[in-house]
Amino acid sequence: MLLEQINSPDQLKRLSVEELPKLAEEIRQFLIESLSKTGGHLASNLGVVELTIALHYLFDSPRDKMLWDVGHQAYVHKILTNRREMFPTLRQYKGLCGFPKMRESEHDVWETGHSSTSLSGAMGMATARDLKGEDNKVIAIIGDGALTGGMALEALNHIGETKKDLIVILNDNEMSISPNVGALHNHLARLRTNKSYNKIKEEVEQLLMKIPTVGAPFAKTVERIKDSLKYLVVSGVLFETLGFTYIGPVDGHKLDELMESLRLAGKTKGPVLVHVVTKKGYGYKPAENDSVVYHGVGTYKIESGAFQKKAGGAPAYPAVFGDTLVRLAANDERIVAVTPAMLTGSKLEKFQAAYPDRCFDVGIAEQHAVTFAAGLATQGIKPVLAIYSTFLQRGYDQVVHDVCRQNLPVVFAIDRAGFVGEDGETHQGIYDISFLRNQPNLVIMMPKDENELQHMLYTAVNHDGPIAVRYSKEAGVGVPMDEEFRVIPIGKSECVREGNDVAILAFGNMVPIALAASERLAADGIEARVINARFAKPLDTECLDELAREQIPVFTVEEACIAGGFGSAVLEYYAAQEQVGMVVKVLGVPDYYVEHGSIAEQRAEVGLTPDAIAEEVRRHVAQKIQKA
Repeated sequence: MLLEQINSPDQLKRLSVEELPKLAEEIRQFLIESLSKTGGHLASNLGVVELTIALHYLFDSPRDKMLWDVGHQAYVHKILTNRREMFPTLRQYKGLCGFPKMRESEHDVWETGHSSTSLSGAMGMATARDLKGEDNKVIAIIGDGALTGGMALEALNHIGETKKDLIVILNDNEMSISPNVGALHNHLARLRTNKSYNKIKEEVEQLLMKIPTVGAPFAKTVERIKDSLKYLVVSGVLFETLGFTYIGPVDGHKLDELMESLRLAGKTKGPVLVHVVTKKGYGYKPAENDSVVYHGVGTYKIESGAFQKKAGGAPAYPAVFGDTLVRLAANDERIVAVTPAMLTGSKLEKFQAAYPDRCFDVGIAEQHAVTFAAGLATQGIKPVLAIYSTFLQRGYDQVVHDVCRQNLPVVFAIDRAGFVGEDGETHQGIYDISFLRNQPNLVIMMPKDENELQHMLYTAVNHDGPIAVRYSKEAGVGVPMDEEFRVIPIGKSECVREGNDVAILAFGNMVPIALAASERLAADGIEARVINARFAKPLDTECLDELAREQIPVFTVEEACIAGGFGSAVLEYYAAQEQVGMVVKVLGVPDYYVEHGSIAEQRAEVGLTPDAIAEEVRRHVAQKIQKA
């Protein structure tokens, strides 16, 4: 097997060009077999096998810098850079990261988990190279979905203006997770269908060069004719207008074409964009036929050549959100759904099928999504923005400036709140409470179970102001679902277990864990009152005042960062009320980035398990007894 001989780019370069297709086949088989055991991003990596081989074959990593955007398509890069034997630990606790990771390898020069960052990072590296007088190549590999991100377009504009030597590989597979949308996507589709563009352009240029020129005026006319012919052959020649030399489109699964184009790019001065057309899931028919399902796979066994999903259990919170929104929209035609390229992940397929004119996928453009929703809200529409917590970070200025400041009734349905498991630190949804809680007008809530989620969504669409509903990616608790919706009073908690020794104020998905901790404490004779806080803003001040009057020690529990979170809000309230005698212990995520692993392992690491919470309470009670 060729693959067993390859542990570095130098070893790859020892192969003949004729051996590379066989290596590509072996890599695909390795990915399919390995990911069936660990899970991971399958379709996107199957699509870049030849591209990754060609890049490492022709360029000199890590001297030449390769930046992978979004990063989930860097598995083949990892295989070729001495990490193949680590793949049994992929996305597992303390194992191989599913995204580029600097401390894993010198070949990972840029860490990404969010899209559209590679071009700006590459521009910075190219500028630093020139300032230091070095001559290495800088290569950004970006997908057509990521190219719609505003940051990527800003970088294209800057790169083209400065004329830096920089290579952009546009990996055009027509997909991000769901099919791409927008005018730029349509422009790329036109380029794909004009494969004779470069050939015609070269022939026209050769013909015009043979025309004798008579003075400068005629030479300028020739240049105008050449430019006009570019626009005649392909409508818009966007990238050349921005200052790039455009090469392509190139078949991303034909190594000879790839090699020729990449060699040309390496010799060309100034910014170059190589338009590589690939197919997501290439070489594995089930993934080719359904790249949405096979974008990310779990640890499924393979039967009849396809990954078989595990069935059963309570529905996951995103599925409950999707089903509830369809029901709500049936009775309120003002409700619309907005999502930045997460139609499938946010479970909006049913909504789109039922209300295609009221469902808006704006592509990877979080900033636009937030302000678009704000614009809708000014006209009496009820926009529900379905967005992952980690991606809401990218639209923060718009949350502040366009939604909260104008006090607009936008519903933020914040998916993947809390730990996300195997995607790790770039995707953890543990920061949104902290960066949202400081905004006037905004309500923040989180349900204890899937039944409460549907009532919170009903409350949110009937609230006259900005409001955020956070929920986990996990399966629900498995409780019965009420048939009728009801409004939850804003800022009101509920007591779910009585007790007078201590109080555990649990936020959202920490309520079941707090209840389990209270059971352990009861076995030790410690009666813990468990309160479903529901709201991080506004707080239930009546509940907090009651605890202060009774002088019951308070333990706040949240699957979010401690700094600026729900527990901080409780501390701030007691400080403002000068309740100096109150004992408040804040349990949450400490001040460091929690890496990939299972959600259970991540909770155990930071002490958010029933046993760890119970032990914190026991420690406090023991200290109190000692002092007495």
